[in-house]
Amino acid sequence: MAVKAMTAKEITEKALKKENLFILDVRNEADFNDWKIEGENFEYLNVPYFELIDGVDPIKEKLPKNKEILVVCAKEGSSKMVADMLDEAGISASYLEGGMKSWSEHLEKIKVYEDQDVTVYQFVRVGKGCLSYMIVSDGEALIVDPSRFVEEYEAFAKEVGAEIKHIVDSHLHADHISGGRMLADKLGADYYLMKSEGATFDFLPLEDHEKITFKNVMLEVLAVKTPGHTPGSVSFFVNNKLLFSGDTIFVSGLGRPDLGNKVKEWAKDLYKTVYSKVSQIADDVIVLPGHYGNLDEEMNEFGYIGATLGDIRKRNEKMFNATEEQFLEQVEKSASSVKPPNFEEIVAINRRGKFVDPEKMQELEIGPNRCAVHHAG
Repeated sequence: MAVKAMTAKEITEKALKKENLFILDVRNEADFNDWKIEGENFEYLNVPYFELIDGVDPIKEKLPKNKEILVVCAKEGSSKMVADMLDEAGISASYLEGGMKSWSEHLEKIKVYEDQDVTVYQFVRVGKGCLSYMIVSDGEALIVDPSRFVEEYEAFAKEVGAEIKHIVDSHLHADHISGGRMLADKLGADYYLMKSEGATFDFLPLEDHEKITFKNVMLEVLAVKTPGHTPGSVSFFVNNKLLFSGDTIFVSGLGRPDLGNKVKEWAKDLYKTVYSKVSQIADDVIVLPGHYGNLDEEMNEFGYIGATLGDIRKRNEKMFNATEEQFLEQVEKSASSVKPPNFEEIVAINRRGKFVDPEKMQELEIGPNRCAVHHAG
């Protein structure tokens, strides 16, 4: 009997439901330590595939007898072969369909907010820690920070009976290739970005559109020079209730200030952002960030990634109640952490708006998110 494939979506559902899963990861040790499938109740055994070429006998005693086993590799082939060997040895196991590449690309859709004016959906790219959003009002939709999988947004808009007419990017992303221009070109939608980001293609500058209104939505652009990856990051304040914070505020911290090699200057800008603009926003406003660091820690009791600004202030009390000197010292410490893989090339692609072939984009994006690294609790 052929072994079964498990999809990235099925694994995501297990992670969200906090189910048990034993993962046998047959990639090399460095790749496993750098980036793996994460779940609160997931257990792991990392044994490189080349150590199992002669059979699985060396690891049989290390495998659980009463837990579901999933074999994982980079592209699928090695994990399928190991799963077959386990099956021949009388051990039931599945393999990850499409390997870690499919894990990197899966988008999980979650409804995060609804009132009489708007419905908001969060697209969780679980394998990357990236978040994008669809704001729907009376049959019209706005997309925030879309990934390059434009067909997913298009199909979901049809599913909820909406037409995508507006697209915004909070900055030029460093860890993934934006789908903003691709989606706008395909659908004829308006695409907005800060002019100060230096993009070389046509778009609507957010400097000239401090408010975007449609149907029952009023989106305010909090245009400040904030750290993260760029000099022109922005946040979007919708109907005075929802703050789409891009890479400025995360549930567990603040944006990193070092990708532009101007740590001190951008850390000062971040201080001004936190203590002037953000300090004026009410505690009950819901913050919806552009990234997260740990799914188990940052997903709330309602099943999405986000929190009220009041909760974030409490969670990161040291950062929200610091002197400027203390703040700068704390933020600069985060600059020593590992930068996102291939970030310079990804930013360059996003700046030009000219996209390489899908396989190259997939290769550039592979690996973990390292944008939400500044946990300041």
